[in-house]
Amino acid sequence: MISHVRFSFAPFAGASLVAALILGGCNRGASSAAPTKATAAPAVPVQVAVVQQLDMPRRIESIGAVATLRNVSVKSQVDGVIAEVHFREGDDVNAGDRLVSLDRRPFENSLRIARADLANAMAEAARAAADAERYQQLDQQAVVSKELYAQLLTKRDTTRAQVQAKEAAVANAELLLSYTQIRAPMTGRTGQLLLHEGALVKANDNAFPIVTINQLAPIAVAYAVPEETLAEIRAALDAKRALVTVTDRTSGLKREDGKLEFVDNTVDATTGMITLKAIFPNADHALWPGKFMNVGMQVGQDLGALVVPSTAVQTSQSGSTIYVLKPDGTVDLRPVKIARVTGDVSLIASGVKAGETVVTDGQLRLTPGARAESKPLGLAPVAADGGPAANQKKN
Repeated sequence: MISHVRFSFAPFAGASLVAALILGGCNRGASSAAPTKATAAPAVPVQVAVVQQLDMPRRIESIGAVATLRNVSVKSQVDGVIAEVHFREGDDVNAGDRLVSLDRRPFENSLRIARADLANAMAEAARAAADAERYQQLDQQAVVSKELYAQLLTKRDTTRAQVQAKEAAVANAELLLSYTQIRAPMTGRTGQLLLHEGALVKANDNAFPIVTINQLAPIAVAYAVPEETLAEIRAALDAKRALVTVTDRTSGLKREDGKLEFVDNTVDATTGMITLKAIFPNADHALWPGKFMNVGMQVGQDLGALVVPSTAVQTSQSGSTIYVLKPDGTVDLRPVKIARVTGDVSLIASGVKAGETVVTDGQLRLTPGARAESKPLGLAPVAADGGPAANQKKN
């Protein structure tokens, strides 16, 4: 053993020399130890995706409510008593279908009276016409006075007018009788029946309609968008490419066959929003009046846009940044400019290039220049609505 060796915090070269002397002195009767390397910092596990260059639709997102295009409260046009109801609540009915029958008897009696009055008036008119014709010959022969002949002509004309009045009375009685059969004014679905058999109905009673019918197909979705989007929306509408998609916020039901049909003629001065209305065929009645929906409207397309998952973008005081995984396994922190965000992806205006690998998860443990262990996820193809289209992965 070598004794009397004094250790001190000398420079690294001196320390190496002492260590060499110690190893050299202890070499007797022992094998030499192999030198060790400094242990490198472990790589940070991260998830990554590849920057893709895609054609991305430009969309305007909003929240809207399903609304019927037509809504009718069915009322009676005459006073009467409900004799029979011909539908059940919630039935689909067609225009002209019979809904309710009122008691016909009072109206049938009124019609009989009107027809009797007409027959009496027609008889009076026929007699007056015959008298006028007979006295016409006598007048030509100067057998009767002019005054008497004039009276006969007046009676003839008066009875003719009375016949016309009675004919109108008969027609009106027939019309009132027809009102005892209350029919659906349009195709739609019935709501709650508010009056039942035996109930007395009043003509045009606003307080107590019999039933309400809503048109379900086609149907509208009304929503509002900021006024600054109006120019782009009008351009898309003129070009017939303003396609509207709605998604049920609870069930996930999606409809992509909507067409923008209405743009309100004024902007709300309080909110700065303008109301739009899209029409959907809704043949299966999946869209229900009053239900709130997420609305997306495609108004254009960005060709060759650089796209990354929105989870790759971090926001700091200096702006948006993205960690880029370089080929040597280290990461680089890049400032980027976001063009817009649609769905779960962000469109990058500058800062990254197509084909580069960006970190989407694990950024909190990274620093510029740190080593990272990638777990590729890839960026799923982007669907027409701006979101990932499928569970496809890119290795």
